[in-house]
Amino acid sequence: MMPQITINEKCTAPYDCKRCLQVCPQAVFMVLPTEMHTFRENRPEEYRLIVVFRDKCVLCNDCVDVCPVGAIQIAQKEE
Repeated sequence: MMPQITINEKCTAPYDCKRCLQVCPQAVFMVLPTEMHTFRENRPEEYRLIVVFRDKCVLCNDCVDVCPVGAIQIAQKEE
């Protein structure tokens, strides 16, 4: 069974927070910029948390527990 991982709009500053990245034993998440700028660095709010390795998730829910804004939900998905 593959987990269904949802990140909602409450995750507004993943670049500053990074708690889910630090706690996830499988490194399921990445923080990437929403767009690139030529003459300036991206601001922290211009980053997005994405699920890259959903198949590696072991359903430990550590990311759900550590998220300060409750932006991550994990559900077990039947295949």
